Amino acid sequence: MLLDTASLYFRAYFGVPDSVKAPDGTPVNAVRGLLDFIARLVQDHRPDDLVACMDADWRPHWRVELIPSYKAHRVAQEAGPGAGPDEEEVPDTLSPQVPVIEAVLDAVGIARVGVAGYEADDVIGTLAGRAAGPVDIVTGDRDLYQLVDDARGVRVLYPLKGVGSLQVTDEDWLRSKYGVDGPGYADLALLRGDPSDGLPGVPGIGEKTAAKLLATYGDLAGIMAAVDDRASKLTPAQRRRLDEARDYVAVAPKVVRVADDVPLPEFDPALPAGPARPAELEELAERWGLGGSLDRLLSTLRK
Repeated sequence: MLLDTASLYFRAYFGVPDSVKAPDGTPVNAVRGLLDFIARLVQDHRPDDLVACMDADWRPHWRVELIPSYKAHRVAQEAGPGAGPDEEEVPDTLSPQVPVIEAVLDAVGIARVGVAGYEADDVIGTLAGRAAGPVDIVTGDRDLYQLVDDARGVRVLYPLKGVGSLQVTDEDWLRSKYGVDGPGYADLALLRGDPSDGLPGVPGIGEKTAAKLLATYGDLAGIMAAVDDRASKLTPAQRRRLDEARDYVAVAPKVVRVADDVPLPEFDPALPAGPARPAELEELAERWGLGGSLDRLLSTLRK
């Protein structure tokens, strides 16, 4: 089971009241909410391995070089060349909770993996590609639908309400909803665009048109080949729009598709049966008032 950790703690932050605080008054709603999410996921799915995948860089420079608008609207402050990741605009009371989340996961013994220059999506894509058995990806980010692969048992569990109600996204679901398979979803997103990620898409090519083009021509390469084939059945407007978008189409696949070659560190993905650092965890629990949320997670891990 691969967790898109930032996606889940953002959901926890907005789903758990900010009246949930540590003894010193610091909000810990995202921390406690994430622990409850993980406890419920382990209880319901009993994965052998569990990895909390992290955004070491939420807006990698190599993606921005290709499409400068990539996530640009979410930048609070640019770091400048060689100065590390840009600062992401997040709620004031969420950002201080992230180091607490990281410390608690480490003390519990849940594998936490982030790699400089890459997003959590890229870590997930690399781990999913290397997995020998079935993979469940837990995320509130539809971008990861591109990894769905029935033949390899890779599916996305998309939270509808908390993590007790999950949309199980497999190839049948993707085809019924979007008319594409996993890899086809990346092409669909590229053509359609995604304002939440600052991806412009091809002007005039919406989701339904993109799905029809993919159904007719197979993939992005097939669509662009049809632009050059005067015998193809593209409408004049479609042909013109796609032709004018060649520069975008040439670079967008590298931006939209998750990396599958991230240089991962050594780590143990096995689900722990008990805390890796009990004394440290006890101190964290007391300082941050983690109470029942941590107790529920530890109790679930012991089962």
